[in-house]
Amino acid sequence: MPTIYDETHELFRESFRSWVEAELAPRNEEFDKAGIMDRSVYVEAGKHGFVGLNVDEEFGGGGTTDFRFNAIVSEELARAGIGGGGLGMALHNDITTPYFLEYCTDEQKARWLPGIASGELITAIAMTEPGTGSDLASIATSAVRDGDEYIVNGAKTFITNGINSDLVITVCRTDPESGRNGLSLLVLERGMEGFERGRNLDKIGQHAADTAELFFSDVRVPATNLLGEEGKAMEYLGFNLAQERLSLAVFAVAASKAALDWTVEYVKEREAFGQPLAKFQNTKFVLAEVATEVAVGTSFINDCVTKLNDGELSGSEAAMAKLWASELQGRSIDRCLQLFGGYGFMTEYPIGRAYADARISRIYGGTSEIMKTIISKDVLA
Repeated sequence: MPTIYDETHELFRESFRSWVEAELAPRNEEFDKAGIMDRSVYVEAGKHGFVGLNVDEEFGGGGTTDFRFNAIVSEELARAGIGGGGLGMALHNDITTPYFLEYCTDEQKARWLPGIASGELITAIAMTEPGTGSDLASIATSAVRDGDEYIVNGAKTFITNGINSDLVITVCRTDPESGRNGLSLLVLERGMEGFERGRNLDKIGQHAADTAELFFSDVRVPATNLLGEEGKAMEYLGFNLAQERLSLAVFAVAASKAALDWTVEYVKEREAFGQPLAKFQNTKFVLAEVATEVAVGTSFINDCVTKLNDGELSGSEAAMAKLWASELQGRSIDRCLQLFGGYGFMTEYPIGRAYADARISRIYGGTSEIMKTIISKDVLA
């Protein structure tokens, strides 16, 4: 299969894979049981240049706009079965950092980007509210201007990196009369009085990804923490959606490929009725079908990565990538797990953890139903 990666990318992959195998993989179970990845991982990743890939070199980042490096990070995390922890790192690199790069003032860049690049400032984005899922226009968290500050009140939920985060891009309603045009982005910082974190939510999968409730009670946020201009949150949230959804798609296809590889290895060794499982026709057919779908998905995702780098990836194509890849992830891992029999249901096997981790991929970043709605608008245009 043709590759979109050159020698520089593969050297980066080799370096990152070695780091994952030495530093992350041995602690994966520890992080899963704790329900959170240790903050030190981000700092260590920062020392090696694995976070802040797109941050300008003057602020200590990698200074690249090539998304292929981001894709390699996701691929290698999936390959190693790093689900929850991988989600937090991908969120920091692919989803939140672009907002800081695009909309920060020079003062804000100097204040925040060095810590983002070093891994000392972990980022999150807070959109979803207890009563608001995909309908962002209904967000109720308020930010009322009071001199040189905003007073923020409200609550958010299902926030990835919610416990670990130091900088939280928070969607707030700054104008209650303007509907979707009354929303703004404020950066809330760890330690602000009235900014409280609720429980680390107990999830079906993605255990190492700290996912939390956030509460704001008369939080005074300096006006200098406004990201961009007032009233433009919906516009700003749209600018990075293609990359966000493609990032999730890259991980989903890579997770499918990892499950296939684990299963191939297992069926060659495991015997039933006096012969390896790999000898049975059903095993061969299942693996052939999964391998074909993974190959098709990989080709499409690679094409989308190339288009993103060229500034040509449309919202509809990104939605297609996210829809196909997330559905493939659930379908392929389920089929592979079946070939493990009862062992596949055990969390000591990576296939079992991957199965639980996969379910959220059809929900976060926009549900499959939302993706279909976006795609259909383009089809019917």
